[in-house]
Amino acid sequence: MKYFDSHAHYYDERFSEELEMGVDTLIDTLLSESVSYIINIGTSPETSRQAIEQAKKHENMYTAIGIHPSDTRFLSNMESELDEIETMILDKSSKCVCLGEIGLDYHYPDTDKERQMRYFEAQMLMAERLNIPVCIHDRESHADIMEVIRRHPKVKGVLHSFSGSAEMAEELVRLGWMISFSGTLTFTNARKPKEVAARLPKESVMIETDCPYLAPHPKRGTLNHSGNLEYTNAVLASIWGITHEECARITEENAKRFFKL
Repeated sequence: MKYFDSHAHYYDERFSEELEMGVDTLIDTLLSESVSYIINIGTSPETSRQAIEQAKKHENMYTAIGIHPSDTRFLSNMESELDEIETMILDKSSKCVCLGEIGLDYHYPDTDKERQMRYFEAQMLMAERLNIPVCIHDRESHADIMEVIRRHPKVKGVLHSFSGSAEMAEELVRLGWMISFSGTLTFTNARKPKEVAARLPKESVMIETDCPYLAPHPKRGTLNHSGNLEYTNAVLASIWGITHEECARITEENAKRFFKL
């Protein structure tokens, strides 16, 4: 039984700071033992380049390339930055299968919502032009996320580490979108994500780590990695009333279909 990690950030500094064995050794071990594929997700031009360089070292690691809403505050020239993102996406050696991580994040009071929206809209237009799926980050911005998605009906994608309502998830599925659950599904207070998972068609769901963040229960507070997908998979299997093996197979097949692997 192997798991498909649909969302990870293996270039993150936490891996070099907290991991004794080295991140490449960890990835090789995971891909040989418990993980079938990993999607290494960029959040800026710089981290997208780092994600690409890592993916080139590992046969079953692929990339998503894009600009995360929280990273927009560090950037200064949207046109040139998006040109760089597009160039990387079109370069076949980048192993890019998705445009992301893009979206909106309204968690902090000083968030420049207009700036985030400009980058988000521009990347949705790019996805439409390039005919590539998107990976969306949505933190406390559900209404605006849905408004943008409805404005771009030709664009399909996945809402990662889903935190919205069951009604939102069901509308997304009707629009042809996927829902991905991270370790938050395993948290003891995760009533809403569990309710969402129970109402979704199985063919619309993927699992992820968002590592090195969001380690699942009982690993909360530790360095997360793709080997911890077993905990999220186990909770999802319990919600669906199926075996762990069947759940891993379904979510792997969904991710392979979505990313065209």
